Formats: sequence, C-alpha cells, structure tokens
Amino acid sequence: MTSRAADRDPPAADSAASAREVLALALPALGALIAEPLFLLADSAIVGHLGAAQLAGLGTAAAALGTLVNVCVFLAYGTTAQVSRLLGAGDRRAALARGVDGVFLAAALGLVLAALGAAFAPDVVRLLGATPQAQPYATTYLRISCAGLPAMLAVLAATGLLRGLQDTRTPLFVAAAAAVVNTALNWALVYPADLGIAGSALGTVLVQYAMASVYVAAITRAARAQDVRFRPDPAAIRRSLGANTALLLRTVALRVYLLAAVWAAGSFGTVALAAHTIAANLWSTLALALDALAIAAQALVGRDLGAARPERVRATVRLMVRWGALFGVATGLVLFAARPLYVPLFTTDLAVRGALMPVLAVAALAQPAAGVVFVLDGVLIGAGDARFLAWASVGCTAVFLAGLAVLRALVSTTSPDALTGLWVVIGVFTLARLAVLTWRARSDAWLRTGAGI
Repeated sequence: MTSRAADRDPPAADSAASAREVLALALPALGALIAEPLFLLADSAIVGHLGAAQLAGLGTAAAALGTLVNVCVFLAYGTTAQVSRLLGAGDRRAALARGVDGVFLAAALGLVLAALGAAFAPDVVRLLGATPQAQPYATTYLRISCAGLPAMLAVLAATGLLRGLQDTRTPLFVAAAAAVVNTALNWALVYPADLGIAGSALGTVLVQYAMASVYVAAITRAARAQDVRFRPDPAAIRRSLGANTALLLRTVALRVYLLAAVWAAGSFGTVALAAHTIAANLWSTLALALDALAIAAQALVGRDLGAARPERVRATVRLMVRWGALFGVATGLVLFAARPLYVPLFTTDLAVRGALMPVLAVAALAQPAAGVVFVLDGVLIGAGDARFLAWASVGCTAVFLAGLAVLRALVSTTSPDALTGLWVVIGVFTLARLAVLTWRARSDAWLRTGAGI
C-alpha cells in the first residue's frame, strides 16, 4: 500500500492535475464504487425472480440499511480529506494514525447501529411505507443484514484512508473480488439452499466481513512500517467524531430525501415500490460511478491545499467539472437507450416493467447535472468545507420535500403517472444541488490551505 504519486516531484502550482493523474485515481475508484452497489443490484436480480413482494421488501430494507451505513459515510469522506491534507503537508505518519482512528470509530458505531437496527427492524419497515405483503420480507432482510454493519463501516473508513493516501487500486481489487463472490454466494443461498430472501442477506454479511479482514490486514502492515500502532485511542476517536459532525449532518439530510422517496413510492402501491426499487438501485449505481471523479477530487484537492497550491486546485476543479458533465451525458444516454435490454433482467412482472420505462427516461435526463454535482461535492469535501455542505444539503432536501408535497396534492396515489412525477421531483432536487454547489465553488471561501481543516 504505497503512494507513488506523493513521492514524485511537486507539480506546478498553477497547473491542473494531469489527465493521467486524475484517471489514475478515478478509474480504480470507479471500479470499486460500482462493485459495491453491484452487491445490491445482484440481490435485486436474484430476489426479483422470487416475486414482486420479495423485491419490494428488498427495496425497503435496502433503503433502511443504506441509511444506517450512509449516515456514516463521513468515515470515508472525512478521513480522505484529513489524510490527503496531511500527506500533502508531508506527514505520512500522522496521516496513517488519523486513518487508524477512523477504522476503530467505524467498528464502534457499527456495533451500536447493528443492535438498534435489529431491534427496531419491524418498526422501520412500517415507517418506510412497505406494503403488508412486503413487510415480512423487508424485516427478515434488514435484521440479518444489520449483523454486517460493523464490517461495512470498517470498510468505509479503511477505504477513506487509502484514498487519502492516493491509493484507489487496493479498494478496487477488494471490491471487485467481493462483488463476484457475493453474487455466486447469494444465488447459492437463495436457490439451492432454499433460504429465500434471508439467504441473500446472509451472503452479503459474510462477504462484508471478509472485505473488512483484508483491509485491516493491509492497514496494519502500513501502520507498522510508519511505527503507528493499530489500536484504539479513545481521545483521538472522540476528536475524529467531533470533527466530522457537519459531514454527518450533510449525509443525514441527503438520506432524508432518499427515504422520503421510498416512502412516497410505497404509498403508490406494490408495483410502484418494486419499480422504484430497481430505478433507485440503478440511479445509485450510476451516482457512485459519477462519484469516481468526486473521489479523485477529494484526494487531489485535499493534497494540494495541504501543500498550499490553491491555483492548482482551481485549475483541477475546472478540468474535473468538464469531465463530470461529459460523464453524465454518457451515462444518461446509456441509461435511456439500453432500457429494453436491462429492464427484463430485474423483473418478469409486466406491470413493473411498464412503470419503469418512463421513470428511467427522467433519470437519464438528470444524469449530466448529477455528474457536475458529484464532482463539486467531492471538491468541497476535499477542501474541508463541511459546514457549508451540511446547510446546503438541508436546504436542497427541503426543496425536495416541498416538491413531493406538491406532487401528492396534484396527483392521485393511484395514478400511473405518480411514480414518474416522483422522479421529476428527484430531478428538481438534483438541479437545486447543482445551483448551490456551483455558486459556492466560484467563491474563495473554501480555499483554505495548510495541514489542518
């Protein structure tokens, strides 16, 4: 686990990161980011053939589980920003120590959330609007999956550490191998072992613990090479948690929007919720693919601000915004044009297929804006501009909730257009984020240099 980029001669202060440098971080990050949601996409394809109720249950449980995991995404994002700054300032030992603190914080939070999630699983799926037919399946999936939360969060923190050290290849190898094993294991547990939706959840839990074990072994070796002990430091862990409170608020606000969308889809009926599950999984997969550029932005912006090169940061941001827009156009075209090819892979239910087609067209139109949004989000996270991101996310989520209220006032929940309308509101939310983040990126308020955030 080395950082070859950090050992080269310092780049020119006024030049953008080279295409090769960006791609060296973004392409492996892309592979790792896509591999992770492939767990859920594989589950959707496997569970989808059990029936619409099972698929709807998976969608509700996955939304709840995603909330538990993603409210803690600051473990990755905050660690990347802090570690990359320390690396840019020339203190690799401190960078590794900060990352080790994050891994222990992740494991502790995972244990707490696992206990809460398992205990309140039935209440959670009801609050998310799961239909009576889907509730038993959602509860089963959520309870089993909660057992994997300590490993899932440890993987988040470890990945953030490696990204901060400019290493996106190790997460790629681990995630790609895990995605392959997860698909095969889940299929075997669901069908030959006849465990149904429980087998899908169990397989993913086992794979998550295997991933965490690989990361811990790699980080332990790197820490020992820098004379950093791999053990918990309670005081450092408390400081790490306090430093990331704003990022936590940002993530909670964004999860409110996602959960509200699941609740709204559930109120439209089982078919709508099943269609929304597939569309949301595809949207999340493409969002994380677009997030590959954001990961590169986090690492490069943090490093160059740590090394006091703000003009280089500006040039890099301009380059990556252009790339984000182009990437969004490409993913949008694929999402729209390939609908007849990939939709049948997820469901044999003709009603669900019919509901999906217009929804995916709306999602495709929003992809170019989403590409820029994810890049700018990564830039500001890498710069440590967490407080602004928190309030911006709260404001944009309020826009989404207002749009959802208007939709429900104007369109009947039994209308075939209700789900498409929901996705139009999601598009408006994306445009609101684009406007706010673009305004902030054009200012100088986030360009703070030095090792500290």
